[in-house]
Amino acid sequence: MSKIMDGRKVAQDTEKEIIRKTKELKERTGIVPGLASILIGNDPASEIYVRNKRTACGRCGMHSEEYNLPEETTENELLSLINQLNINKSIHGILVQLPLPLHIDPTKAIRKVSPVKDVDGFHPENTGKLLQGEPGLVSCTPYGIEKLLDYYNIEIYGKHVVVVGRSNIVGKPAAAVMLNRDATVTIAHLETENLRPITTAADILIVAIGDPQFIKKEMVKDGAVIVDVGINRNETGKIVGDVDFEDVKEKASYLTPVPGGVGPMTITMLLWNTLKAAEIFAGDKYP
Repeated sequence: MSKIMDGRKVAQDTEKEIIRKTKELKERTGIVPGLASILIGNDPASEIYVRNKRTACGRCGMHSEEYNLPEETTENELLSLINQLNINKSIHGILVQLPLPLHIDPTKAIRKVSPVKDVDGFHPENTGKLLQGEPGLVSCTPYGIEKLLDYYNIEIYGKHVVVVGRSNIVGKPAAAVMLNRDATVTIAHLETENLRPITTAADILIVAIGDPQFIKKEMVKDGAVIVDVGINRNETGKIVGDVDFEDVKEKASYLTPVPGGVGPMTITMLLWNTLKAAEIFAGDKYP
């Protein structure tokens, strides 16, 4: 029977550390970490996500600003706002909530955010630093996965990590995070031919493909550690991951639940990155 990696507990413990460090930074420098969230349109899921971030900022003693813009906001108006926030000294992290309306190019928005305020870790400068193993702001979900594995003392060094998924938000940066920890990394995806021999070779299997309960027990090695990043609704409306939890739980050594696994870590690491960005601004960290 798998041991459950409780993302809610790890997030709570990490948040305590963020609260302590935020207080220390304020007492030492007078700087309060500030996060600005930009939301365009009325997507219910995005609204909930932004609200949760605001609440989390409040718990951690951080400054939070929200910019809720109408659907018809132009690309130039968004880029202008981002530019204003780039030079705002009370804001250390800028979050552009995705997805954006179709008439706005998300790549332009991501690249407009200053790399030192890119708390999502999506800017090409930060992804480039990640690939080169240099300090930078790391994409929140892969960062959260690393934090989860470390919390449960799961060895990464020398292990074979298979990442199923190649997105710029999770799959690619997760592979880079694991590679920087001296794992042997294989990236696969839904178009990979003969996937099963690849996934069954994994000591640590990270799955982020958006396909409900795709990974079954015959695709998992005995004793593997499984990190399920997927959040889907099945035919009954229940939230499930990309891994069939009930099918694999007797085979895996460690397993993340959905919900309550990787998800809570994503917001927590966003706050961690905001704190890190404020420390950079204070001159405490790398330039």
